[in-house]
Amino acid sequence: MVTIFWLAISYLLGAMPFGLLISRTCCGIDPREQGSGNIGATNVGRLCGTKYGALTLALDMLKGFLPVALAASFSDSSFFLTLVATAAVCGHMFSIFLHGKGGKGVATWVGAFVAISTSGTIICGLGFLAALYFYNFVSLASLVMVALMPVVLLFQGMFGAIPLALVLMALIFWKHSANIQRLMAGEEHPWKMK
Repeated sequence: MVTIFWLAISYLLGAMPFGLLISRTCCGIDPREQGSGNIGATNVGRLCGTKYGALTLALDMLKGFLPVALAASFSDSSFFLTLVATAAVCGHMFSIFLHGKGGKGVATWVGAFVAISTSGTIICGLGFLAALYFYNFVSLASLVMVALMPVVLLFQGMFGAIPLALVLMALIFWKHSANIQRLMAGEEHPWKMK
């Protein structure tokens, strides 16, 4: 029962649509109807400005970090932490407050993995920055980052977290399927005009 309760709380926290709340409250717009149609930090930043995008990013990361960090304080079970992290990220992707729809899960993924492997997340974050610098696409940089995590965890010897990294990588790639198609067609929106 404790496990089910904790997973439910993790899911509900992950499901909080901060990007939508911030956009509506501070900018009077619905990010689902403008830009990329996503409620994540990138689209909120484009539509409302950098500070609101940064606030969305911080809150979306926090809702991944908090449940995993708190769970790790009373349990060292890799399986349990995997379930908690998955619940939080899936909450963001498939929010009950948005009728099963949601964001792409990257920021919440970052928060969850900061709690699991801070150093590993920093390494993957550097991969994100490198890909963003050279290719100028947030979507591509995000995919590079999540794809790096299983490899980083392998080298760190954190074998118990690798299944989590693989499952969430698959979900995030699936959520980015439209971005992948646009990247292949040369139609993806760049982060900034060069």
